[in-house]
Amino acid sequence: MAKIAVEVPFDDVKQALEEKGHDVKMFESDEKLSGYDFGVVRALSDVNVDTYDFPVVSVEGNSVQEIVDDVEKRLAR
Repeated sequence: MAKIAVEVPFDDVKQALEEKGHDVKMFESDEKLSGYDFGVVRALSDVNVDTYDFPVVSVEGNSVQEIVDDVEKRLAR
């Protein structure tokens, strides 16, 4: 499955993605990351979108299930 980075403190999102079979690592917002298939971040902004070399989705305003569904839908493309 996919290698996914999830921003701290979203352990519930990490657990839900792991249950779907993904390899998930937690990261701090100031941490430099590369080599992931997808990322889940606290909020999207013009600043942080360019920080990552992989697509990201925001947890802002979404349930854990909505986030998991969005990640899986995007990965299937």
